[in-house]
Amino acid sequence: MSYGFLDIASTPSVRAAQAEMGVQDFWTNLPTDRSFDRFTENESAFIASRDSFYMASVSETGWPYVQHRGGPQGFLKVVDDRTLAFADYRGNRQYISTGNLAANDKVCLFLMDYPRRARLKIYAHAEKLGLDADPVLTDMLAMPSYRAKPERLFRLRLEAFDWNCPQHITPRYTEAEIAVAVEPLRQRLTELEAENAALRALVARGGDVG
Repeated sequence: MSYGFLDIASTPSVRAAQAEMGVQDFWTNLPTDRSFDRFTENESAFIASRDSFYMASVSETGWPYVQHRGGPQGFLKVVDDRTLAFADYRGNRQYISTGNLAANDKVCLFLMDYPRRARLKIYAHAEKLGLDADPVLTDMLAMPSYRAKPERLFRLRLEAFDWNCPQHITPRYTEAEIAVAVEPLRQRLTELEAENAALRALVARGGDVG
């Protein structure tokens, strides 16, 4: 049975490593009716909620390079069920990923949801576009409230995706997520402080707090 992502990842050396560990039949015999070459609503919702991802590319000399890409939540757009796109914002101006993709358009993306211990991995082909190359796409990727400067667009054609298991993912939370979680505590603290102030005032006036 085809297993999408592993159909690409399972090179002869990978299969040899699987055989060495005694799992060479585990993935090839895994029953599945899942589709791996088209995003479903589940993947689309997950991607839309991300504010960062990691993208791997490979240079002409064979060295891999992994870069963190960040922006406002939803800056990585699902254009359709086989296409992603994002605006590439100005960073440290080394242009390593951009240069690598000029020679080899293959990328691998890792999208992490640390609070829910979920991760989505994606194989795709990346195409670099100028900001004026596709006005409709440029408008779609625009984030007017984000002050970073976009330098180019990348359009990614999906080859395969897969979900990883949650093992070994330590939950981490953003400042905004923590703020939402502790808001009920803040409200209760405010109520208790107000109640305490009222009781102190009553005592100061010689009132009975019993």
